Amino acid sequence: MFRGVGRLSTVVMDRAKGSFVWTATGERLLDFSSGIGVTNTGHCHPRVVQAAKDQCDKLVHGQVNLAYHQPMLDLTTDLMNHGGMPDASLNRIFYATTGAEAVENAVKLAKYTAGRPHTLVFQGGYHGRTSLTMSMTTSSVIYRQKMCSPQNIFVSSFPYELHGKSVESALSDLKLMFQQQVLPEEVACMVIEPVLGEGGYVPAPPEFLEALRQMCDEHGILLILDEVQTGFGRCGKLFACQDVVRPDILIMAKGLASGFPLSAIATRANLSDQQEPGTMGGTYAGNAISCAAALATQQVIREEGLVENAQKMGKRLESGLKELQSKHSDMIRDVRGLGCMIGVELNETVASGTSKALSQACFRNGMILLPASVFPTVRFIPPLTVNKEEVDMGLEIFEKSLIEVK
Repeated sequence: MFRGVGRLSTVVMDRAKGSFVWTATGERLLDFSSGIGVTNTGHCHPRVVQAAKDQCDKLVHGQVNLAYHQPMLDLTTDLMNHGGMPDASLNRIFYATTGAEAVENAVKLAKYTAGRPHTLVFQGGYHGRTSLTMSMTTSSVIYRQKMCSPQNIFVSSFPYELHGKSVESALSDLKLMFQQQVLPEEVACMVIEPVLGEGGYVPAPPEFLEALRQMCDEHGILLILDEVQTGFGRCGKLFACQDVVRPDILIMAKGLASGFPLSAIATRANLSDQQEPGTMGGTYAGNAISCAAALATQQVIREEGLVENAQKMGKRLESGLKELQSKHSDMIRDVRGLGCMIGVELNETVASGTSKALSQACFRNGMILLPASVFPTVRFIPPLTVNKEEVDMGLEIFEKSLIEVK
């Protein structure tokens, strides 16, 4: 295996169910990573597994450049007709395989329709590991070291109050960029995560997103929301942008299909219909089994009330973490997030590498919890099926681990 793949541990995962993973040696781990925001319906949800099994007997690979297949048609109907899209104007969908691939296709669509060369992203964002998306990523240099970045990408400030960047100053930086570095009429799109993922689980204030929407409308720039990690109930609503801002292009992946590889972008017909046939595609794009699993996932999210559960359990988790902050103020600086997407930032005075050490301590104590950001942060990403007992178990393991690394 390549050394360049960063791993939390060297254990072998053997099986998983709900909020738990079991190793090949029989150890049980509470998974508060959800495969990095993927298994929103919990590991191996029986309805999702059965849908995939049933599809395996019918059609495994129905290549999208050759014909349609029924799971893709059914999934599209479901997303369009059951409130899956945050805005009714998003009535065209393209399916891909990974989040990075979806980002690439979103930028391709924007440049194609706008006829402009430049892309604007925001500090701390993570958009993928391909050549283009790596160059759009600014959450850490680890993702782009020793690589030449494509041109035509500009980076502006993301409002991060804890580190001195207000909404007003971030908007001022963007306006100054348009005066000093690139003309707004040369920018095809702005791409932003409504909550920074790898950048530390920092929600973008609604007024910042609203200001971006206004600026995009003023200058003919397309607003692309990267909801790869925030989508499908993670933030206590189906998408983080709902009732906040209208995107021109919406990027989806991770929680879309409960662990089966599938991503998508949604946009308006007047944009997608400009592309010539052959512009979009991919060998595994919209795989039939993944689409069947995604359809079952959407039904589970609705019928089992997972968005509502994410709100309820997210509040319980956030409240518990804030109690730990008051008890361990020498360690915890900030608790923030939306729904079941919560970041805990440690004090600047902690030793370098403490967030990683805390993650490792949690693992030793029976919980998968990941670090994030160049600032010392750990992120809580429990499945949306999580219950009170599991939340409380996670809080107990976290406090025990926090004391160990002090």
